[in-house]
Amino acid sequence: MLSNGMRGRLLALVGLTCLAPCAMAVGTAVGTPITNTASVTYDVGGSTVTATSNPTSVTVAQILNVSAVVQTPSVPVAPGDANRVISYLVTNTGNGADSVVLTPLSTIATGDQFDPVLATPTAIYLDSDGTPGFSPGDTAYVPGSPVPLAADGAVTVLVLNNIPAGLNSGDTGISQLTAARSGGVGAPGTVFTGAGVGGVDAVLGLSGAQATRNGTYIVSNIALSAVKSQTVTDPFGGNRPVPGATITYTVVITPTGTGTAGSALFSDPIPANTTYAAGSLRLNSVVQTDITGDDSGRFESTPTPRVVVVLGNLTQASGPQTIQFSATIN
Repeated sequence: MLSNGMRGRLLALVGLTCLAPCAMAVGTAVGTPITNTASVTYDVGGSTVTATSNPTSVTVAQILNVSAVVQTPSVPVAPGDANRVISYLVTNTGNGADSVVLTPLSTIATGDQFDPVLATPTAIYLDSDGTPGFSPGDTAYVPGSPVPLAADGAVTVLVLNNIPAGLNSGDTGISQLTAARSGGVGAPGTVFTGAGVGGVDAVLGLSGAQATRNGTYIVSNIALSAVKSQTVTDPFGGNRPVPGATITYTVVITPTGTGTAGSALFSDPIPANTTYAAGSLRLNSVVQTDITGDDSGRFESTPTPRVVVVLGNLTQASGPQTIQFSATIN
């Protein structure tokens, strides 16, 4: 106990290089030193005295975590389709640089009606150009090779499969991707001594440094047909295609079969030597504004003049979709 002549004030002053936001261990970078020094301040005879403890320090170890998300969980396909893509986003959710190995599997024993066939010679590509789906600019993945990822770094992985013939509408086929740390996986809490960045210890996080996700192909036998007709109205009340006459085009899109025709998009170029009649575009008798984003239809003047109508997902129950527009002969 301090005497009456010594008014004791004990202050614990903690100096940390990492404050409250670093409470999430995964968020603190591997190799970060966390230091702590305490002090006690007190009065003696009217003078303030400070005593400082020895510093302590710990270096943040590497936590090893991997996550995977299916970006296209359900992909409509037709029997006999080739190179159909399921897209995954694989992320290093640890706190230091690491690498993963990618393994596809399309022979799932239960839960589907058919086995997709992994494309050959390459079934996995890494998205390199940011274009949705597979494109020639994507990088072919060499089986078994490590894919380096920075802390919080991610890569879009494209798995390509061929769809067998002779399937029924509604049949499903599962394709699986496993992303596993190239340096080893296991139970959460497992320690890899000295295996982290800079030689620190590495500890397996809750994911065990691997993630497995399934994507599904769904067979659809639906088909869209398009039938186009035209009528001509000339300036004299007749139907002669003279300069100044108007050609009105009507296109009927009809879905038949079972399943869904996804993201249907209608496009029709304006014929040469004609000019689109502004405001003439209609979808199922409803006038479209010609402006992108206002409704389902739009007129595009460049690079090639054309009308475009977003039809969306169509089933046989959607019924015929009638599109109409006009152009004037120059």
